[in-house]
Amino acid sequence: MTEQALQGDLSQTHHDMMPLLPLRDVVVYPHLVIPLFVGRQKSVRALEIASEGNKQILLVAQKSANKDEPDADDLYDIGTVCDMGRLLRLPDGSASLLVQGRSRVRIIEWTQATPYLRAKVQLIHEPQTQSAATEALMRAVLALFEKVVSLNQ
Repeated sequence: MTEQALQGDLSQTHHDMMPLLPLRDVVVYPHLVIPLFVGRQKSVRALEIASEGNKQILLVAQKSANKDEPDADDLYDIGTVCDMGRLLRLPDGSASLLVQGRSRVRIIEWTQATPYLRAKVQLIHEPQTQSAATEALMRAVLALFEKVVSLNQ
């Protein structure tokens, strides 16, 4: 589903209920493509439900990576709706998949905790305008990044 289609879906209903995957030590942003390894049974179940539906999952960072069974209080209220790529179930019950971030959303209600996490979300509308100042800052950041890359062997 394209970001525009997702925005249309979420803005028409003002919220959408989605299976949720808590992430340790990683934040997924819109447009980012990242492989994930999923071991917790609740998380694997959320992936299965998402893959049976529209192949979209809500990824939300945990406040503490040490928490093995996070609940609503252990997660941030901003996450990213992601399109799921190939889901590979492994013999030990875990799974791996490739996801691509689509849109940032705010959790407006926690609707389910077992057998997997589920929440209602609302799209966060972000302005897409670029001023001359923004473009200048982007060029400065890119120049600094290129310098870091050239200095780092």
